[in-house]
Amino acid sequence: MLHKISLFICLIYWTPITIAQNSYPSKPIRWIIPYATGGGTDVIARPIAIRLSEVLAQQIIYENRGGGGGLIAGEFVAKAAPDGYTLLVGSGNTHTFPTLLFEKIQYDPVKDYNPITNFVNVPNILVSHIGFPAKTTQELISYAKANPGKINWASSGNGSGGHLALVTLAQQAGIKITHIPFKGAGPAVTSILGAESDLLFANTGVFLGHIKSGKLRPITVCAMTRLPLFPNVPTVHESGFTNFESSTYYGLLAPAGTPVVIINRLHSELVKIIKSPDSLERLASVGAIPIANTPEQFAEANKQDVDKWAKVIKEHNIKPD
Repeated sequence: MLHKISLFICLIYWTPITIAQNSYPSKPIRWIIPYATGGGTDVIARPIAIRLSEVLAQQIIYENRGGGGGLIAGEFVAKAAPDGYTLLVGSGNTHTFPTLLFEKIQYDPVKDYNPITNFVNVPNILVSHIGFPAKTTQELISYAKANPGKINWASSGNGSGGHLALVTLAQQAGIKITHIPFKGAGPAVTSILGAESDLLFANTGVFLGHIKSGKLRPITVCAMTRLPLFPNVPTVHESGFTNFESSTYYGLLAPAGTPVVIINRLHSELVKIIKSPDSLERLASVGAIPIANTPEQFAEANKQDVDKWAKVIKEHNIKPD
């Protein structure tokens, strides 16, 4: 009799979990993208969404909701039903920098989300227009010291990853530059192409085509090892600035309270997709480093990013645009 009661109790707890796991997804899933169509996020995330749709046998609606530097999309998903059908393709602009740059935002980047996995890290690279005299990090530093304040260094906005990278490098190198913030990477790239600005830190997806066509020159990579995509471009680390890293991440997050079985299902399938040979080849071709970590690792990595960049933002008194 006791055995039957125990079995009955187990079935009570086991059945809903099994049903949830076996029935999900039963309708289309929305992936909310914090930026306009055609950006670096699309390059990384859209092919993953297509593959996941095939695996789950359910449509993934890829919805671009730009604006507010990513905060509009972040708030939308944070307040969505925690049922696994509205997910956010997050990045530093939705989960690292808001806690540092803004006094008040409409969601908590930690408490309002359940991380699923970080797809990739995409190291920032430093590019210049073709007419810029310096071709290496050391030549850049020498030129900057001989011409203090004359280098126009663009960024996609105050507090962006590229801005934080440039102020960190300028400080460590002991050089003075003129920072020119733009409203996004697109206008910043246009200013470099037109030689209105000299330098720009951004991830490879932003200007890969311009580098391949010879319109922009890569100078250095903000990673610990060289990228297979640019084997002849040295890292900032090997140029004498130890452990200098700056990158953009792209990962998937669900609203807080999403059932663990759904988080685990998505995590399991996404890791297999990201680590598949065709995905690894595609990601390498755009300068991305595959991560595919656990939800716990994803959360911890974000915390470390917050701690790291908080010091830079405070020291340089950086304010949002």
